[in-house]
Amino acid sequence: MKRDVDVLVIGAGQAGLAAGYFLQQTGISYLIIDKNEEIGAVWKSRYDSLVLFTPRHYSSLPGLAMTGEGNGYPSKDEVARYLQTYAKRFSLNIQLNTELIRLQQDGSGFRCWTASGVIQARRIIVATGPFQRPYVPGFSQEVPMSVRQLHSTSYRNSTQLQEGAVLVVGGGNSGAQIAAELAGEREVYLSVGHRMKFLPLQWLGKSVFWWLDKLGLLRADGNLFWGRKLRRMEDPVFGSPIPQLIRTGQVRMKPRAVRISSGKIEFEDGTKLSPDNVIWATGFRPDYSWLEIPGVLDENGRPVHSRGVSTTVPNLYYVGLPWQYNRASALLTGVGSDAEYIVNHLRTNM
Repeated sequence: MKRDVDVLVIGAGQAGLAAGYFLQQTGISYLIIDKNEEIGAVWKSRYDSLVLFTPRHYSSLPGLAMTGEGNGYPSKDEVARYLQTYAKRFSLNIQLNTELIRLQQDGSGFRCWTASGVIQARRIIVATGPFQRPYVPGFSQEVPMSVRQLHSTSYRNSTQLQEGAVLVVGGGNSGAQIAAELAGEREVYLSVGHRMKFLPLQWLGKSVFWWLDKLGLLRADGNLFWGRKLRRMEDPVFGSPIPQLIRTGQVRMKPRAVRISSGKIEFEDGTKLSPDNVIWATGFRPDYSWLEIPGVLDENGRPVHSRGVSTTVPNLYYVGLPWQYNRASALLTGVGSDAEYIVNHLRTNM
């Protein structure tokens, strides 16, 4: 199979759907491809208890509000259903079960090899999102075979674990949620390499995101003073019971895990632990191994761009990158404005 389109959007997650929404209004021929079997598959595959820390008022894409109580917090399955509804509502041109193998420049356009055939495109929007390749530290390979190890992307619920203590490594929102979930049923340790910051979900009867929005912090430009300051800070943990669980001893804090010593996990302070289970909530690394175009990535493997527009290759765009333009760029509430900017830029440069 060979197809020819003006714009190929890679990824049918929230970023790709938002790009499709604006492309649909232009009359430009486009196609959104995704390697998964259904829309929302990435959300559905996350751990069972995952609930967004953004309320429904701040969890919608352009043109369609998420249903339900606006100040309530949607589950991961609710988000998946919303994305499915979104794609159907706007009749977006999506081809699933289509994994991109490699992408190269071809004259003034691009040639894209997929498992389903070749797609020729004049313009590319990369919308693969921030959660690409799960990261675990190298010393995880030295953890004894008797220990059950999972990355947070593979964790669903406690039935996957063996009996005994659990060490959760990573103090972001996922690590905090998983540690809190397990604290009621077993011995839990939480290893964090930085001082954790906590924010409530509500303050004075309003969502904390309402306050962040009103203060201009939610959409602070990443290149201006407050945006640069926020980018240097660790993300806060929203609405977590971890502080209370620490006080009651249900979650025991450990510093950064640094190595395996005598079959035990050793921490920065020299203490050691022999847990029965380890959950690595250690985030992700970018993976653009399929993007075979010289100069499009920096030394850390991240796209070289200005507000989502490639600064090295014409007609190559991105949507859904962390801090693509502001703090909300990788969130449901913020990806739409970036998608609109990219589609407008694309139209005016055709």
